[in-house]
Amino acid sequence: MPLHVPPAPAPALRTVLTALGSPTAVREARTPSLRLAQGPVTPELPLPVHVLDRITPAGASATRLAGWRFLIRSGDRAVAAADTMLTPDGWAFSRFFEGPYVTATELALRQAETMQQPYQARLLSVPELYMLTLCLHGDCTADGATGHPAATDLLVPLAPAPPGIAAHRPYLVTELLPVLTHRVTPAPLLSSPA
Repeated sequence: MPLHVPPAPAPALRTVLTALGSPTAVREARTPSLRLAQGPVTPELPLPVHVLDRITPAGASATRLAGWRFLIRSGDRAVAAADTMLTPDGWAFSRFFEGPYVTATELALRQAETMQQPYQARLLSVPELYMLTLCLHGDCTADGATGHPAATDLLVPLAPAPPGIAAHRPYLVTELLPVLTHRVTPAPLLSSPA
């Protein structure tokens, strides 16, 4: 079943194209793969990046759209990624980067393409655990920039995942959120003997 990728805001894509066309931006990017890419590089697979700001004992308490991420393709693979962010003046280019999350995102998207049910692809960041997941949202017609993970959505932790959480294994939101809640909720302090 095809994976649905929501359309990115046109101004966000323009900022990435402008940065890719700027020798200064690419040279200062500190991404050797992007600087050394042979032939044209193109931004593809725009994914909205949502951030899970707080996890409480009751579960996820707040998510927000932090930006859009584009995989930068050279030839047959992604060599880097570009992030954009929303500013008071509109969408702005944020940074180019490379590393394990670029490869892991590409792998997770390929795996999601083989699933029987159609999904809308998003990214969900959990900063408290230094964790990034591919969120497979069940409503393919939803606005990718809004919403909260539904109980029936799948979360696929990208490698490197936190210890004890398997990377590239799909978890139902209702299955993974309690684990994340337990990880980030401080344990009660032991009382000292009287």
